[in-house]
Amino acid sequence: MNQIIKAISADGFVSISVIDSKELADCARNIHNTTPVVTAALGRTLAASSIIGSSLKKPGASLTVRIDGGGPAGSIIVVSDDEGNVRGYVANPLADVPKRDDGKLDVGGVVGKDGMLSVIRDFGEKEPYTGATALVSGEIAEDFAAYFAASEQVPTACAFGVLVDRDRTVLAAGGYIVQLLPGAPEHVIDDVERNVAQTGAVTDVLKQGGAQALMESVMSGFFPKILEIQEVSYKCTCSRERFLAAVLSLDKSEIEDMKQKGEPIEVCCQFCDAKYLFEPDELV
Repeated sequence: MNQIIKAISADGFVSISVIDSKELADCARNIHNTTPVVTAALGRTLAASSIIGSSLKKPGASLTVRIDGGGPAGSIIVVSDDEGNVRGYVANPLADVPKRDDGKLDVGGVVGKDGMLSVIRDFGEKEPYTGATALVSGEIAEDFAAYFAASEQVPTACAFGVLVDRDRTVLAAGGYIVQLLPGAPEHVIDDVERNVAQTGAVTDVLKQGGAQALMESVMSGFFPKILEIQEVSYKCTCSRERFLAAVLSLDKSEIEDMKQKGEPIEVCCQFCDAKYLFEPDELV
């Protein structure tokens, strides 16, 4: 079960959102047939986007995250709805790089860090709100922390991880976003940093105790009050009707060429790999 837990410290100075996204990450891996390192990169981005999307608080709102780091994986695109349900894809799902010296997957290497992280919030009113910051490491969590600090001026600590098994399936995935709220005294920062260091790898905690255990570890000593628990999923919104409308929006000369060839047109969804077939007589 993919689950987000949102909580706040008893003193009201620290908020946290934790996600257990194992099934979500493995669903994406299965759809896109990603290499282990790309599974980790996409899985981390899905987790972060799900948490942020779930905070939009307006029905019908959406969040789009785009990471362009210049690495072998190419662009990573993830879209979340206002309930934290996400979908995503990577330009090159088969990209691969050697493991780091410590034996861990080199997410920063496959993503790259010569580029930008963009976050677009669309509330369906006028122009969407777009924030963008330069990538710090391509490791995803550090890049989101830098985004919050630079684009939203909110002191934030992030950690996201994906543990991939030898058969390429996902053993554990998820992470957290913890933020200091206005008025937080200096010692609170030190306490949060200590807890983050003691918590260690998020996938180890998630594998043993899920989102609840991760939240309690990061918020140790803060006596957190749970505000909300919600289930999220990998959810694509594509449909035959939407793709037909997209095809019909092409230039009239292109549509006429398709009709004259007399062959069915196949369109594939980048997010879920669903395929839709349209006959020439439907292009009217």
